[in-house]
Amino acid sequence: MEIISKSELQTRQIAFEYAKTLNKGDVVLLSGDLGAGKTAFVKGVADYFFLSGVTSPTYAYLNVYGNFIYHYDCYRLSSGEDALMLGLTDYFNGNNICLIEWAENIEDVLPENTKKVNVTKISNTERKIIL
Repeated sequence: MEIISKSELQTRQIAFEYAKTLNKGDVVLLSGDLGAGKTAFVKGVADYFFLSGVTSPTYAYLNVYGNFIYHYDCYRLSSGEDALMLGLTDYFNGNNICLIEWAENIEDVLPENTKKVNVTKISNTERKIIL
């Protein structure tokens, strides 16, 4: 499904609706360029679960919200081995939902049954979201 978002708020609303389809153990790969709106999408998912405080985990690799949403940023990782050594894969398929930005950097260690969301920047305010 392809949706055009006209604002960050609308991106969050799209993600809020998408969150209704998620279950414990789901791993969602978020792709898109820097500034495309991946973290805004995570904020919308967190909104659905009444969680707040979402920030980009670029320097921490992983932020956890409510011990339920695991938000990864693998931008600085060069391989799945890096993710394994950091223990990031320990949380896949658990009693949580994993949302992974820059998942292509660790694709060799990702679970088989992953979901994918692509966010593409069209303009300063518009995004194309493919679910």
